[in-house]
Amino acid sequence: RGTLTTDEKMLAAARRSGLLQSGVRAMSLKSSSGKAIWDGPRPAGYPHHIKTIASLKKDQIDSILDMAKDLKASPQKYLKALDKKTLLMLFEKPSLRTRVSLETGMHQLGGQGMFYSLADSPLGKKETIQDTGKVVSRFVDAVTMRVNSRLAVEEMAANATIPVINALDDYAHPCQMLADLLTIIEHKGKLQGLKMAFVGDCQNNMTYDLMRTAVVMGFHINVAGPKSADFEVEWGVVKECEELSKVPGAGSFSIGNNLNEAIKDVDIVYCDSWMSYGIASDERAERLKALMPFQVTAASMEVTKPDSLFMNCLPAMRGEEQTADVIDGPKSIVFDQAENRLHAQKALLVSLINGFGWRP
Repeated sequence: RGTLTTDEKMLAAARRSGLLQSGVRAMSLKSSSGKAIWDGPRPAGYPHHIKTIASLKKDQIDSILDMAKDLKASPQKYLKALDKKTLLMLFEKPSLRTRVSLETGMHQLGGQGMFYSLADSPLGKKETIQDTGKVVSRFVDAVTMRVNSRLAVEEMAANATIPVINALDDYAHPCQMLADLLTIIEHKGKLQGLKMAFVGDCQNNMTYDLMRTAVVMGFHINVAGPKSADFEVEWGVVKECEELSKVPGAGSFSIGNNLNEAIKDVDIVYCDSWMSYGIASDERAERLKALMPFQVTAASMEVTKPDSLFMNCLPAMRGEEQTADVIDGPKSIVFDQAENRLHAQKALLVSLINGFGWRP
């Protein structure tokens, strides 16, 4: 039928040598799109990038949470869910929970997590992020990024042909959101109709993604912090959440500057570190002075519902965003949150690589 192409010659040689019969899959010389040939079929909508929690629709989040519950209860069913798959983990910021949970999770799913420190080779310096995205897409099956700027995640997602997952930037923390939702369901049995309060520094990734999460998943959140341009929610996030709240069944949000008003009769009180990575040491005293009126204490927890819960994504500083008797008290579920990073992220990775709705 004419001259054989290079790929056809390779396939013919593989058949003659018995490689195909022995289970070795043929590999096309065509890269990127060709990777799908030797790495198996791709699910519909692939690649699905996770930039914020709003990158996921409610039914997709529900599917991930259902799998996370099953993964947690029956981990042995998923031992080969990501067999031979590789996750590249790019880290510009230090981490305990993110790195350990991702590496452990990939191992438990039959794959491999590969840590790469951006301190050794900063993104966009020696090589553009666009080039990096195209290169790593030919090596691995997914990428997580814990970075300083949302722009790095945007550029990687725009150029990668594999799923890109934001493992934390200055704009969102979707992996933490999934772990938090799983934890709330375990303790409250539902999400719809709950009331949460986030208090403290409102100009950060956790505030923004918690607002998105509440609206997408159908509960209410009060956000409260100092009345200052240094601590206020970005206007773009407010407008985004207003748009998200127009969907039938969506949740709601409010923004204020009073601790007791924000936490009165809520089901969940949430706070985050006031001294996040990147805060200069000479700013510490001024920040503490502005934020101390929003410290969560045992006395302030008394105005919440009797069965209320306390959450903090960790790391936490006792005596700053909350007192020790709160974070170490009976209402605290912070270590359940930390554990659930493992289970929620495993479910997210399986869903993005194998497809939503995949089950063993």
